[in-house]
Amino acid sequence: MKTIVIHAAKDLRIETRDVEAMGPGQVEVAIEAGGICGSDLHYYNHGGFGTVRVREPMILGHEVAGRIVALGRDVTGLSVGDRVAVSPSRPCGHCQYCQQGLQNHCLNMRFYGSAMPMPHIQGAFRQRLVAESWQCHRVAEHVTANQAAFAEPLAVTLHAVNRAGSLLGKRVLITGCGPIGALCILAARAHGAREIVATDVMDAVLDKARAVGADRTINVAADSAALAAYNVNKGSFDVVFEASGNERAVRGALDVIRPRGVFVQLGLGGDIAIPQNVVVAKEIEMRGTFRFHEEFGLAVDLLNQRRLDVAPLLTGVYPLEDAVQAFEIAGDRSQSMKVQIGF
Repeated sequence: MKTIVIHAAKDLRIETRDVEAMGPGQVEVAIEAGGICGSDLHYYNHGGFGTVRVREPMILGHEVAGRIVALGRDVTGLSVGDRVAVSPSRPCGHCQYCQQGLQNHCLNMRFYGSAMPMPHIQGAFRQRLVAESWQCHRVAEHVTANQAAFAEPLAVTLHAVNRAGSLLGKRVLITGCGPIGALCILAARAHGAREIVATDVMDAVLDKARAVGADRTINVAADSAALAAYNVNKGSFDVVFEASGNERAVRGALDVIRPRGVFVQLGLGGDIAIPQNVVVAKEIEMRGTFRFHEEFGLAVDLLNQRRLDVAPLLTGVYPLEDAVQAFEIAGDRSQSMKVQIGF
């Protein structure tokens, strides 16, 4: 089979590897679509992120969907020909955090396309993927493989919404409208948000934010005063989802969140300075959010039930052979929102 393998920064190769042997309880999936994630771009552009570096060739990718072509022994509930979205999250089920229902914090997590451990966890950008049957969630016939491949990033935002608590009737601010920020708009609306305001520094991505349901968008680079106007009476927003990882975005959001509001940090960035006096004086609850677990199944259900539409966020699909071009386009925010590989 053909695979997409990172060797070092800007060294992405199409390589042939053997299909893994299938064991009991496993299925073989012919991958049809795979989305390029921010972490994939970090590996491609920088050879890693933070202290995590690529130290051996690694197959990239974890946002995938396809069709089951073979079943292992003892597999139930799935059939050859089923179209599935595949969760990349493979917690051990036995460590202290798994036993507490915190599988996203598993001490022995095997998440596709991760250079954190050595040897690295090989990813899912391959023509054939052998997965545990419980990773596979059936998608409805009306859901395309490209739409199904959005299940993973959508699950990330659904977990963020879960961390925020009830959004019913709440006023929500989303800072940063890349794929995660845009999907957060869909997730927040599905969970009852009354008003959603989205900010970014690029008009092109704000157009997408409006297309998926933001009530108002603000280009904070062109008109920072528009967001500052929400600082009336100590703030206007009940919940903030910060999806940029940018210090200015964090500070601006803290200024306009209401006292006792909930601030959820989605975007990853470097170390930043936070105005603790604002957090203390407003009694703001700051919460992190990391990956997902049970939310993956919910993401697939929402797609199957036509509860939300991810189609406006798909910029383009590139064939496997053009993977390098796809990664270059995906890394250019002026040209892309979500870029996928067709397998």
